[in-house]
Amino acid sequence: MSGAAMGNAIEWYDYGVYGYLATVIKSVFFPDVSPAAGTILVFAGIAIPFILRPLGGIILGPLGDRFGRRQVLAVTILLMSGSTFCVGLIPGYATIGVWAPILLLFFRLVQGFSTGGEYGGAATFIAEYAPDRKRGFWGSFLEFGTLGGTILGAVLATVVQLGFDDATLQSWGWRIPFLVAGPLGLIGFWLRSRLEDTPAFQYAEAEGKTAASPFKEVIANVWPQILQLVGFVVLLNVADYILLTYMPTYLTQVLEISDTESLLVLIGVMVVMMALIAPVGSLSDRVGRKPVLLTSAIGFLVLSIPAFLLLGQKAVFPVIVGLAIVGILLLLMLGTIGSALPAMFPTRNRYGGFSIGYSTSTAAFGGTAPLIVSALISSTGNDLIPAYYLMGAAVIAIIPILIMPETARKSLSHPTRIPGTDKYVPERAPALSGSGRGSDPST
Repeated sequence: MSGAAMGNAIEWYDYGVYGYLATVIKSVFFPDVSPAAGTILVFAGIAIPFILRPLGGIILGPLGDRFGRRQVLAVTILLMSGSTFCVGLIPGYATIGVWAPILLLFFRLVQGFSTGGEYGGAATFIAEYAPDRKRGFWGSFLEFGTLGGTILGAVLATVVQLGFDDATLQSWGWRIPFLVAGPLGLIGFWLRSRLEDTPAFQYAEAEGKTAASPFKEVIANVWPQILQLVGFVVLLNVADYILLTYMPTYLTQVLEISDTESLLVLIGVMVVMMALIAPVGSLSDRVGRKPVLLTSAIGFLVLSIPAFLLLGQKAVFPVIVGLAIVGILLLLMLGTIGSALPAMFPTRNRYGGFSIGYSTSTAAFGGTAPLIVSALISSTGNDLIPAYYLMGAAVIAIIPILIMPETARKSLSHPTRIPGTDKYVPERAPALSGSGRGSDPST
């Protein structure tokens, strides 16, 4: 599980570092623009790479269905960590001029492409190994990696900001958190290289049931599931990127709360979320995925404005309560999606269908959220824009949550339709030796 979750941790480590060092990145790469324009350009560095994320999902996801989950995941973790590492090597604008932001954008684009195949593969890997009755519990550890990576990035970003004076920070201190991604990626690659592929994929491969034309088959067979996933993931990604990526800038630049105070409060909220995410996953095993997901969506619709009104009080206690409301509602999704969404797809199309739907929705609504929200606040002066954005995403998500099938305890080895026929083949695989699954027949 740690090998699968490691890639997601590295992805969000990058976002944590980038988001928490946004002010420094603006000074290093965009020194000659206004503060508002600089903030928008910095968050464009998060939003623009999402253009390539669907391409990564389209290419890497189907490859995972054709050649195996493990091999593709080994590639994605090297590309993600390598691109983050290279950002730390780029000379600033004062040294190489316009080439500095160009190189920054290039490495962000590489990361955007690689992450298009990361999340769907990691979720598929964990879900196909987990026992059906505990898939919610084990699936939650994927998002444990999300929070852990974000916290690690935030902590290192905070340490270098507090530990260096402004001149040292802008000269070379800001590079340290980015360079740390290099060894993290090597550790993740080593962990993944030691893994066997999932029993479900091994069985499908042994029986000749992997897709020969995976992309074509995904589009033909599972497009309804892809559309449902896209609709639901709108809310997940908007909430994810507003809380974990944009919130540091919102608290410090919009609400004018001190850097140290806002960073420590946000880190505290994420630590609590890490402690509670596995119990939320277990809860979804008992009561079902849909009730938990629906509670989250309705909560965002009803409580987003009160939460951001509390943040607007700018006092420690109201800010903590406001962040806790948003954090708990997001936690209900994070603890559930790793088990709910892979089960919507059959084994032969699971990696590709999940990756295409997830990366498309993330590109359109997730990575763009900080950029759009900051631009709207700048143009309207309305500090409640993030709340309105979350409410709009919640309205969209409620519909697919209501119509999606309940996947709690559902075996991931359900029958698959043979393309071009009305025949179905069973996918229930016997336990494979060395898989670590004992006699669990659900694979």
